[in-house]
This record gives sequence, structure tokens and C-alpha cells, in this order.
Amino acid sequence: MIKLYMTSRNLSFFISFLILTSSLWSESFRNIVGPVSVGNVQTGKAVQVPFIVWGGDMATFYANGGLETQPNTIFADQGIEVDLVPGDDFPQQVRNYIEGKSPFLRGTYRMLGMASEVLGQDPRTKPVIFLQLTWSAGDHAVSRSDIETLADLKGATVVLQKAGPHEGLLDDLLSDAGLGWNDINVVWAADLTGSDDSPAALFREDEDIDVAFVITPDMLGLTGGLQETGTGIEGSVRGARVLASTAERSYSIADVYACRKDWYEQNRDWVAKFSAGYLKGAESLIDLQKAYLADGSDEYMELLQLTQSIYGEDVIPSLEADAHGLLLDCTFAGHPGNIAFFSDQNPYRGFSAFQRRALDMASQRGYAEVRQGFIPSDLDWNSALFIDLLNRTESEQKPRFNAEATLQELEELNAGGDLADNVIYSVVITFQPNQNEFSAVQYGVEFNKILELVQQYGNAVIAVRGHTDPTLTLLTLVKGGIQSDIIKQTGSSGNYNYFLNGRRLDVTNTKYLADMIAEGTFDRVTYKGQSPRQVMQAGLNLSRSRAESVKEAVVDYAGQQDIPLDSSQIQPIGVGIREPVFPKPANASEAAENRRVEFLLVRVSAEAQNESDFDF
Repeated sequence: MIKLYMTSRNLSFFISFLILTSSLWSESFRNIVGPVSVGNVQTGKAVQVPFIVWGGDMATFYANGGLETQPNTIFADQGIEVDLVPGDDFPQQVRNYIEGKSPFLRGTYRMLGMASEVLGQDPRTKPVIFLQLTWSAGDHAVSRSDIETLADLKGATVVLQKAGPHEGLLDDLLSDAGLGWNDINVVWAADLTGSDDSPAALFREDEDIDVAFVITPDMLGLTGGLQETGTGIEGSVRGARVLASTAERSYSIADVYACRKDWYEQNRDWVAKFSAGYLKGAESLIDLQKAYLADGSDEYMELLQLTQSIYGEDVIPSLEADAHGLLLDCTFAGHPGNIAFFSDQNPYRGFSAFQRRALDMASQRGYAEVRQGFIPSDLDWNSALFIDLLNRTESEQKPRFNAEATLQELEELNAGGDLADNVIYSVVITFQPNQNEFSAVQYGVEFNKILELVQQYGNAVIAVRGHTDPTLTLLTLVKGGIQSDIIKQTGSSGNYNYFLNGRRLDVTNTKYLADMIAEGTFDRVTYKGQSPRQVMQAGLNLSRSRAESVKEAVVDYAGQQDIPLDSSQIQPIGVGIREPVFPKPANASEAAENRRVEFLLVRVSAEAQNESDFDF
């Protein structure tokens, strides 16, 4: 199902919009770009380089000193001159690239994937992806209240911009949930933001739209915040919340630079100097930002003003809220991050993994009929050009998450009843009575899914929550209570009623019973030498032990598969008997479902994370 929304625009925009929205499945990127001939790259003292509206491009502005290279800037010191030109019209970027107006492309890896067939049609224009700028933390899927997890996307109506960065994010989220594009209904918007044809505007207007893919300013307007729910006032949409975000799925959108193969081979030194200059610009930008946050920085404010002047006040109306916020939405890859990306140190988020996913999406979505891959950077990252210029050339080997703060936040979310609202995805495994070992032979499918999620959702945690069956605790409480004359029993077998202090006792309300046990209500009760408190505590200890055993099994499995894993991202939690699937199991099968471990992918606040300037 496809819906098209259009408002009155000039004829050229109307035609362009029809091209972009004419087909969900079969519109090739070749048709979107239109007729274009390969030309030689135009020569001149300054090289044309495109930029887009994104915080990562602020490092380019800083290194260049503006749209043209200014004296005593990073690029000037490298001996290169750059003319920065707008590139948010990606099809036009591709035309300029093929015709030779610019040897460079600037976009997300998935956007380049959409154009891969067109870009690779001639050996001269085959792209060399030579630098990763950032990972996104500012793109979001905002949903209405009835869409609670990624699994609920099945049958949902989704709005997003055509041929933009969010197609890749949606593709990832559908994959995470085991779904495909056939499982959703799509509404195409003309613009990413700032118009009546944007996803945020259409989400507000049409209650039949379940999910909108938006950037941070629009997300804040719809929901009030990353962990907030819209109230319906001050422009927000009642019940709207963030379903998923690159704030957690931090390895979904990789922003990159690419260069024409013919120009790259002839100007490798220029490309290396540009790359080193960009990375130095990112380092300097981080330092300026820290100085600004500590006690103010005039130079940082000047950069924010420069950003506003380049993008325009309609895009960046406020320096602190919008320009500064734009920078906060991205995580710089840095020098070690580029080494990791291009050397494929991580099989889930290295160059080859992104190429496979980009080309898969391009072919499956109909943008390309022929798979045309990209060439990875072969720059010498350990040359003096990089090592002597940059300050941050070593990976930080510290845990991403603060275990104490993370565990406290998870417990507070659970106690406040808000845990479910922050769960992005869940996997459940069950086990046998007294089982303490969890082998990859038995749980390999589940372990692989967890490792994939951990690698993609770098800023979310996996809560490994162990549960035990409440039967023994319930038996001890009831049998011991009756023997102690604290609990009265009426009725006949299979239809008993229980009373405590003259009031009916609901033995299926496990949480209520657990609270009373913890408060000491049944401390004088014993059955077969044990009190309900002792049995419940033993169940809690067992559930915690099992959660820790499962974590150890996942960590060991990752090591066996040579998959990098930050174990701080996996937090074991013992739940005990408090959340049974069957509060009063009627048979062994129901009891078995209570004995389970949940893997919950949970959104947590930035306070639970250890501070890091770059993503290494």
C-alpha cells in the first residue's frame, strides 16, 4: 500500500517529486538520476566537495574555515583548497559526480548503496569509500501508543522520506524484528523535515500513520524527548513515543566520503591530506565543545554561527538548541574508528558488513538490478601524516557502560513499571529444572541474535533477566500457612479458596504475595523446614545465578566466534518468582515456561554510559 502526499509547488519540484515517489519497489536509481554522461573531473586549484545537513559536516566547516578554504586553517596547513557545496539533493550529487563537477560524494553508506549501480557503471566513477565521518545518534522512529516493540511493526503504516537516510534505518529495524518491507504499509514524504510534506507533519495530520521516521528536532516536537511520551500539548502528539533510535541502534547509519576511482588513483596524497585534516577538525571540534560546556568558548560559538550561516536560519534557527544539538546527534568515528571500519575488525559493523547490507537493500528495493560494490580505503592510517597530526590515535579500552549505574537504572525502570516502555526487542529461552549450563549447541540461534543486537545497538543494554517458577514458594506459603493456622482453606479439590485474616487471598497475584513475604507476613510459617522467605530467596539467588551463567555463555560464544564484545553492555538480573508467565502452574509444561531467561534490549539514559569523545 502506498500513499502520496503533495502540496502545491513549482513545476520542477512537482516533477522531481513524482520521480521520487512513483514506485515503492521498481523505481531504479538510474531513473531517479536521469540521463547523465561520464565526464573528466574538472581541474582547478580548489576541489569541489559536497556537504549535507549533519553535525559531522561541522568538522569540515571548521577544518576549511567556511565554504572556501581560509588561511591558517587545518586544510590550508595541509596545502589543499576545498570549495564546499550543498549536497542534500543526493541525485544531483550523483549527477555532478558522474559528470566530473566534483570527484566526491557525501552521504550515508546506504544512500551510496541505492546509487551503486549508477555509480559503478563505468570504471572511472566506481566509488572508493575512503573516510567514515560519524555514526548517527539523531535519527528516530516515532510511534503511536499501540506500537510498543519492533515486532508490532507488522501491518503498521510507516512514513519516511524517499531515497533518504531513513530507508536504511527502517530496513535494519525490520530485519531486527524478523520482518520485511512486505509486512508494512509505506507513506512517502517529499522532504526530510521543515515542510508539510515531511514525515513529522504527515504523522500529525493522519492518525492512520503508525510510525514516522524523523530527525531529532521533529522527534522532540512529537514526543517531548527521547524517553518521553507526547501529551498532546505544545505541539506534541498524544501517546507518541520513540520506538527505536540511532541513539541506541548506533551502528545503523554510517556517514562517509567517497571518491571517483580515477581521481583517487591520481590524487591519493590529496585525499589522504583531506582525510587527516577532517579527523583533526573533528578532534578540535570536540575540544572546543568541551571548553564551551566547561566555561564558555568564543571559538565554539563562532563555529555555531558559521554553521547557521551555511545552513540558513530556517534550518538552524537557534545556535545553542539547533547548531549545538546537531553536533550532539553524531558520534565521530575518529582515527581508530576508521582503522576498525576499513579493516573489518568487527564482522557486524565493518566495511564489508555495510557493503553487503547496502547492496542487499538496493537490489531488494529495486534501486539496482546489478550489484556494484565499492572499493574500501587503502590509505596508510599509520603514516606520519596521520600520526603526527592527530592526538587520538589509540583505541580507548574502557567499558562503554557503568555497571552500577546501568543496573540501578534497570531496577528503577522495573520498579516504576516503565521497563516495558523502554524495551526495544526481546528474546526468551527456557530451561530444565536445576539446569546451570547453557551451551551454544542448544541456544546458538538465540546467542547469535543477541550478539547481532549488541553489535548494532551500541548504546542500548541487554538485560539478561532470570526467572524461576513460583510453585515451590507458593506451596510452602499455602501448606505452611494452613498448618500454622494463619491461612484458612475452603472449597474442594481443584476449587480451593484461601483466606488471610478473614480476607480472601489471591494466590495468583504473585507480586502481591512476594511483597508480603518480603515484609515478613509469613515469617512464622514453615513447611518441611523452610519458610516462604527462604524458598523465595533461594529462587531469587537461582535466577540471578542463571542470568550470570547465560551472560558468561554468550561472552564465551562471542570469543569462540572471534566477535568483539563489550561485556559491560550485558547486565544479568535476578527476578526470582515475581513475574511468572503462569502464577499458579497447572502442569509441568506451564512450570517450564516460568523457568526462563529473557534477553531484553533496553533503552537507557546517557548517564548509564561512560563518557567517550569518539566511537572506537
